[in-house]
Amino acid sequence: MKISHKIGLVASIAVMGLALVACGGKSNSGSATKTVKYSAALVTDGGGVDDKSFNQSGWEGLEAWGKKNGLKKGVGGYNYAQSNSDADFTPNINKLIQAKYATIFGIGYKLESAIKNAAKANPKTNFVIIDDVIDAKNVASVTFKDNEGAFLAGVAAAETTKTKKVGFIGGMHGAVIDRFEAGFRQGVAAVDKNISVDVKYANDFSKPDVGQALANAMFNNDEDVIYQAAGGTGMGVFSAAKNQIKKKKVWVIGVDRDQTPEGKYSGGNLTLTSTVKGVDIAVEKLADDAKDGKFPGGRTTVYGLKEKGVKLARGNMSAAAWKAVQDYQQQIIDGKIKVAEKPSQLKK
Repeated sequence: MKISHKIGLVASIAVMGLALVACGGKSNSGSATKTVKYSAALVTDGGGVDDKSFNQSGWEGLEAWGKKNGLKKGVGGYNYAQSNSDADFTPNINKLIQAKYATIFGIGYKLESAIKNAAKANPKTNFVIIDDVIDAKNVASVTFKDNEGAFLAGVAAAETTKTKKVGFIGGMHGAVIDRFEAGFRQGVAAVDKNISVDVKYANDFSKPDVGQALANAMFNNDEDVIYQAAGGTGMGVFSAAKNQIKKKKVWVIGVDRDQTPEGKYSGGNLTLTSTVKGVDIAVEKLADDAKDGKFPGGRTTVYGLKEKGVKLARGNMSAAAWKAVQDYQQQIIDGKIKVAEKPSQLKK
């Protein structure tokens, strides 16, 4: 983590940002130029825009929006502020407010408090919170039915395992990862209740070494499929699998983006599938809405299988596993299966 050499800069930004928040910010609608009016930026959580997961998906959506509209990366166009820790959220948001970005995205539920405070102090700026809900007129909230995609991941794992032992590695406990865990466990049980699901948490989204250690323990316990919902920590799960593949067949299920590239090794690919979350789609659409004067402030948009906001990638599943996934997917869309949102809702 590159923190120490940035302490002075972050402190300066924080001071300027606090002064700005105290003054309530300035309107972007009055004297702003046409380019500034259309500008948008995002603040990452600890994973960064190259985490090959959640943050990267959000940035790809904003990049696509910017390029589509002929904007350049930087002030007056599109940009991002990367957070190395939770302490960077507020300074980063304030930095973007000072630069007069018209719409500011908080990528991840961990930014909820910082976005909420900034929105209250800057009512003329549009804010978006991804993976949480904020009740404010200038905040658009976006959530995903991660549990539905995770259910399909559970089906894929159950149809693939040879040992009848699979694993789940979460980043941190909370409402969002609860949905991943609950859906995955329910999907596994829907196929075969005799398959055991080992659940472990890294308590961090940015520690691949912890993810690797947890995965190694699972693989050594004959768990041959691991679903990771752990952001950057999940990259360690792929590392562990690549070490194990030399001795036995194991699989990893990716999260948020199609992580098939992360599973490549000499001789094959160990990414079974990935639950894909349309963070990029949501970011691009909301940026478009803001540009067109249709920003849905005060409203929450929910993306599930039916809305095509979550899905399971084809990956390297067998034909039989893929067919089972499609069958269960249709049952969820048709309302025949209700997927739990919390592990506590699962039948014992």
